[in-house]
Amino acid sequence: MTIVDNEKERAFWNGAGGETWVRAQAQLDHMLAPLLEALLAGAALRPGERVLDLGCGCGASSLAAAESGADVVGLDFSGPMIALAERRAEAAPALAPRFVCEDATKAQFPTPFDHLISRFGGMFFADPVAAYAHLRGALATGGRLTMLVWQAPKQNPWMSVVGQAVAPFLPPPSGGAPDPRAPGPFAFADPTYVTGVLEAAGWEGISLSPVERPLHLANTMEEALALQSQVGPLARVLRELEDSAREAALAAAREALAPHFTAEGLVLGAACHLVEARAP
Repeated sequence: MTIVDNEKERAFWNGAGGETWVRAQAQLDHMLAPLLEALLAGAALRPGERVLDLGCGCGASSLAAAESGADVVGLDFSGPMIALAERRAEAAPALAPRFVCEDATKAQFPTPFDHLISRFGGMFFADPVAAYAHLRGALATGGRLTMLVWQAPKQNPWMSVVGQAVAPFLPPPSGGAPDPRAPGPFAFADPTYVTGVLEAAGWEGISLSPVERPLHLANTMEEALALQSQVGPLARVLRELEDSAREAALAAAREALAPHFTAEGLVLGAACHLVEARAP
């Protein structure tokens, strides 16, 4: 089995990407809490289960999984994010999750896991079939996979409202339209593709079910723009533009978000797939 190295993803998550998520950890964890709750409800972890948390990031999902009494190992190849996860675990010694900073396509574990979970950490592989075949080998016979992946951008207003507003400020992509299945947040948006990847990787009992939740992004416009300026399409626009163009893009984002504020703040919808499978 050939494992394709994820050097581009590794560089991003050990640089700007990882550092951004570390800075915004508290706000992002609060925003994504309803989706983490849905993941854990689907996983129904049991005390004593050995659980591998794929793409654990800053540790929120690993810490929450450990509250079930499971023996949790968080896996991510972002050094900055794993460092924060370890600090958070030290502050909650009763939960005792452990963290490993390594590429999931290469990590080896001497004892098989009972369950593989992931909160949006499973869509970034250059060769997803090889990656999921390798991960299947880390599970015991009958071990379960439960992960959340994003549906298409248009089904996720929390990102697409601003994305559509600032799209005119970016030049068209060179080489034509980007591959929607390239490594990235929306690589697994197509259920047929996800099912095909897992089947080719040797998983059984594959199913996808929709998960839709409102997300609370911020209390004020300034909080909302601060978050969007770090994560999502606006962040990319601001990295690539200067001066007046940046201000124009921020104004467009502000105008797009304004109608969505309520007495509770900025609340926008999110849509995911809950993916489940079993290792034969």
